[in-house]
Amino acid sequence: MKRQFEIINKDLVYNGFYQMEKYCLKHTLFGGGWSGEISRELFRRTNCVAVLLYDPDADKVVLIEQFRIGAAANPDHAWLVEIVAGAIDEGETAEQVAHRESKEEAGCDILELKLINRFYTTPGGSSEQISLFYGRVDSTQVGGIHGLDHEDEDILVYAVAFDEAYRMLEEGKIESGIPIIAIQWLALHRQGLRQD
Repeated sequence: MKRQFEIINKDLVYNGFYQMEKYCLKHTLFGGGWSGEISRELFRRTNCVAVLLYDPDADKVVLIEQFRIGAAANPDHAWLVEIVAGAIDEGETAEQVAHRESKEEAGCDILELKLINRFYTTPGGSSEQISLFYGRVDSTQVGGIHGLDHEDEDILVYAVAFDEAYRMLEEGKIESGIPIIAIQWLALHRQGLRQD
């Protein structure tokens, strides 16, 4: 079966910090033939980069906390524990963004950078794709408040032992999907990173 889809109509319904598009489309079916016309909204944003900053010598993970509007519906959880992340601007590579955001958001210089994976965060309604990296850092000077004033960033940065980061994940103190994926990846690869 040849997989195909056809966009019948597309409208821009909102154009602000992000965009929202509305589609009318149809697509081929696994059982043969075509679907009926389907209406879907798409939250359009640029692709992003996230970086798991880890110091294998000290066995510490660099975490950040910041206010997130998406979590503000639950006021007790509006500040999320996350890892460094940022949007890819036009003309930038994912690797360049990893280095830039690590410096801006956490004050960290990456000593070694490795791609973990690329994935869609919520493909049922968003175009965002994440390039997730491992960045080896020296955590001895990590800490404080970072971020860019002109981007209204207010980011608390700290380094915790891997065991503490994993405990935070298991206790539900880390509620954002990207750091959950990153810390679980680290749990699988930590010994190898420490041996290297």
